[in-house]
Amino acid sequence: MESTLKIVAEHVALLLELAVVLVVLLGSARAFALLVARAAQSQLTIRAVRRIWVDFAAAILIALEFALGADIVQTAIAPTWDDIGQLAAIAAIRTGLGFFLGRDIHEFSSPEPVPEPTEAK
Repeated sequence: MESTLKIVAEHVALLLELAVVLVVLLGSARAFALLVARAAQSQLTIRAVRRIWVDFAAAILIALEFALGADIVQTAIAPTWDDIGQLAAIAAIRTGLGFFLGRDIHEFSSPEPVPEPTEAK
């Protein structure tokens, strides 16, 4: 039974790692295409770049979650203490990255503040 679960876990982890690669690949390709298109149209403004970055960062954040899932699945079946320690370190790093990236996405997704008009005296 344990050997069957180990084989299933390996396949699930492999599928999750494939999802990581695909999400990063598609997010990168989309960001690059948008940058090139905006540059070709001479519309590469800070606002446009910011929007492209937010979309790309969201793809990276999703990929980090899939990668963490793959690590958890790989370690789920009969882990050693060494495996658990490595998973804890990886999970802490990826969770920290995800937290700060998510915070930046939220910050950069909010509308830019509009400056108050000054009165002429």
